[in-house]
Amino acid sequence: MAAVALGWALAGSAALAQPPAPPLTLKALFDRAWERQPEAQSVALRRESAQTARSGASSFTAEPAALELSTKTDRPGSNQGSREVELGVALPLWLPGERARKAALGDAEIKAVESRRLAAQLQLAASVREAWWALQRAQAELGLAQYRLQNAQRLAADVARRFQAGDMSRADQTQAEGAVAQAEAAVAEATGTRDVAQAALAVWGGGVELADGAEPEAVPGAGLPADHPAVADWQDQAEVARRAADLAAVQTRANPELTVAATRGREQSGERYLQSFTVGLRVPLGGGDRARAKEAAARADALDAEVRARVEQDRLAADVAAATARVKATQTQREAMTRHAALARDTRGFIDKAFRLGEADWPTRLRVELEAVQAERQLARARIDAAAAVSTLRQALGLLPQ
Repeated sequence: MAAVALGWALAGSAALAQPPAPPLTLKALFDRAWERQPEAQSVALRRESAQTARSGASSFTAEPAALELSTKTDRPGSNQGSREVELGVALPLWLPGERARKAALGDAEIKAVESRRLAAQLQLAASVREAWWALQRAQAELGLAQYRLQNAQRLAADVARRFQAGDMSRADQTQAEGAVAQAEAAVAEATGTRDVAQAALAVWGGGVELADGAEPEAVPGAGLPADHPAVADWQDQAEVARRAADLAAVQTRANPELTVAATRGREQSGERYLQSFTVGLRVPLGGGDRARAKEAAARADALDAEVRARVEQDRLAADVAAATARVKATQTQREAMTRHAALARDTRGFIDKAFRLGEADWPTRLRVELEAVQAERQLARARIDAAAAVSTLRQALGLLPQ
């Protein structure tokens, strides 16, 4: 029993000695969320599929060769009479220009797979960023509410002592206790908001302690990049559709087939077997309306994707302009709130000292305390808003979390 107890003690000590998990950052949260997405789990297979289709354009034949085997006799079930056995290979041939256009289509599909992955990552980043900053705001609100409660409790205790000493009235004590009750209600409300935000973030895998996210991501350069993932996705889809239309334009008929066969046969029983060789060419006459319909559908898909790419580029340009203006405004607001909070803290220090010396009344002390807490709350919001604005600008520019 002593050995077992010692083992459990050692195991518990080892568990306590393990370093805690590092706080979760925005980038780590995004990476964790992306690993859980269907697009992340299927992208390797889609890339392999596109590369395999591209490799098909390097083969000698348009389709895999076919083996043909036939036998013929005029007396089934008997070794008498004539007999003939034919063994041949059918080789589907490329149509003029088909091989090069199929290779171009394969290259476009490989590129489209990568652009589709980047577009899916960017779309996920928008949701992750929104949930991340919502939780940061909720945590900041909760921290300030707890800070307000601590100050209210400290002031209420001070008022209670002074009431017992006869320096303050019962109304002052009641007012101080009311401030504590209001602060407790604010903590409860902020806790509920924080819990809701945590539940929303848990959908993306954010189930551990979060790092301080008030620090913004790196401020990006101005200007919409030419290779924006959302635009590149539509452009690559348009390129795939154009290449498919070019391929359909030459696939106006089924592929011709070159047949090479060897025949071995006899006319009558007992005669010597003779061998012959056959070379044939099978040429389909045309695909008709079906080939033209396939090409027209591909051209329509290309036009649709091109228009969507232009519309998306215009929308993103407007988003970037709005996000840039928002970054400038929030940074100015943060600087102003920083000065305002510093002045409110100084004023609270002056009034608190005067209150303790009896040179300031209780209503003034309570009012200044509430103003200081409100200034700290506005500063916290301004800091998070400024950081979130940078994150929104990076999102508009097509940049993933860092």
